[in-house]
Amino acid sequence: MRVMLRAHLDTAASNEGVQTGALVQAMRKFIERVRPEAAYFGLHEGVRSCWIVFDLQESAELPLLTWDLFSRFHAEIEVTPVTKAEELAETLTAIRSLA
Repeated sequence: MRVMLRAHLDTAASNEGVQTGALVQAMRKFIERVRPEAAYFGLHEGVRSCWIVFDLQESAELPLLTWDLFSRFHAEIEVTPVTKAEELAETLTAIRSLA
């Protein structure tokens, strides 16, 4: 299932991660694990944030995938299912035919 993970990173913890290189390592490790279709990084609500779209094979993977973000950077994380516009159009067409 395609999902979008949004993480807000704690400022103090991520500042330390920038200084030690741990933040770059954690993001690389995460990217290598999930092989995202898209990954964006920026500020949201005043803190470092990321939005990463990837295929989640099993929901049981989430604790392992997000462990570094939670434990090292005290991240607030949301994961939500998402779809591409083309896929949504197909689904809406199918729904329309049911009506």
